Amino acid sequence: MTYQQTLDFLYTRLPMFSRIGAAAIKKDLHNTVALCESLGNPHHRFKCIHVAGTNGKGSVSHMLAGILQTAGYKTGLYTSPHLQDFRERIRINGIMVDETFVTEFTERMIPLIEQLEPSFFEITVAMAFEWFAQQQVDVAVIETGLGGRLDSTNVVTPELSIITNIGWDHMALLGSTLPAIATEKAGIIKENVPVIVGETTAATKPVFLHTAALQKAPLIFAEEEWQISSCHSTENVLSVVLKEQTGTQSNTYDLDLNGFYQAKNLRTVLSAVQQLRKRGWNITETQLRHALLHIQQLTGLRGRWQLVRRNPTLVLDVGHNEDGMRQIVQQLQQTAFDKLQIILGMVKDKEIEQVLSLLPHEATYYFTQAHLPRALPAAELAAKAATAGLRGTIFENVNEAIQAVLQQAGANDLVLVCGSVFLVGEVSVEAFQEGGKIQL
Repeated sequence: MTYQQTLDFLYTRLPMFSRIGAAAIKKDLHNTVALCESLGNPHHRFKCIHVAGTNGKGSVSHMLAGILQTAGYKTGLYTSPHLQDFRERIRINGIMVDETFVTEFTERMIPLIEQLEPSFFEITVAMAFEWFAQQQVDVAVIETGLGGRLDSTNVVTPELSIITNIGWDHMALLGSTLPAIATEKAGIIKENVPVIVGETTAATKPVFLHTAALQKAPLIFAEEEWQISSCHSTENVLSVVLKEQTGTQSNTYDLDLNGFYQAKNLRTVLSAVQQLRKRGWNITETQLRHALLHIQQLTGLRGRWQLVRRNPTLVLDVGHNEDGMRQIVQQLQQTAFDKLQIILGMVKDKEIEQVLSLLPHEATYYFTQAHLPRALPAAELAAKAATAGLRGTIFENVNEAIQAVLQQAGANDLVLVCGSVFLVGEVSVEAFQEGGKIQL
């Protein structure tokens, strides 16, 4: 197969959650175990850090990967979903997996695929593990796909487990209460392995205390280690002032991820780095600070309050659930602009009414959709938005919507694309950068 034929096979032959939703989920680890055993259990041949959570796990994973590779470690990074290129999911020191490996691995696995009928995600997890082992990484940062306890990545025994936070998302699969969702995420906690929890509530904290005690896992709450004193965002840098709760000294950290919500993720990352240092990982303060200021360059992270252009300002953000949208709204409240233009698309299985209820009525809306079966048709989204008091126009795709907005927006307007990872993934970023040629 060619590389494109390989992707077509993976996308069409294997159940894929991003395309069809819950029907793609395999609710046990049997397939992943069988796939890994057929490969000689590659995940036993490198150290890893395992990251779960409702929001922020992608940012935390990328930050940690950037810090580790800056510290001189050959660092794998497995994340999902991808925005534009399948190979974004599997990186080593920021470099995407080889196309040739993707093709050869898939061809080699076809007999087992026919036997097991695994999901797309199960195959990509095995692919990542095999690539990291083959390339002899020192460490890999492994982000869960959905949940934790039954997530395909949960066959690893990591150096460190991280749970960023618990919020309302995927309730049909993870549970209808925050403690139930927390229980699924806490399923990544392993015996005697330290676990960092970034943010808790009165409902979720007891779950982590209970699970960590059962596993005899040292438990660290990042929000109890660091106090956020202030945040200040410039065009390309977020400056966060943090104070250790046990001391009086404050430190300022500069990030090239300038969404204000990254301050909470930074707390989690700093607690993780402290634990890694205690376990013998050599990460200097200079390396840490350099990495935080160059995460996008080091790891390829995109779509987190990503500034694409100025005059007018065009920003992309993959926030798509209730908590994610609440963070976006808080960012908007601290951002200066003349008029707000929001290009919105969502998928069918989100809490759409709750998300829409958070959005500002004074914005002008442009409703569209990503091109996959899970996407909510733009007309349906517009109808639901109208019920919430949000009105606007409908566009066939996100790039047409952006082109239309940029042609009439004022120089000081803010144009925001949000609501779906897959919508952001379809944006032709280079076409809309200042001086770029629009190619739809």
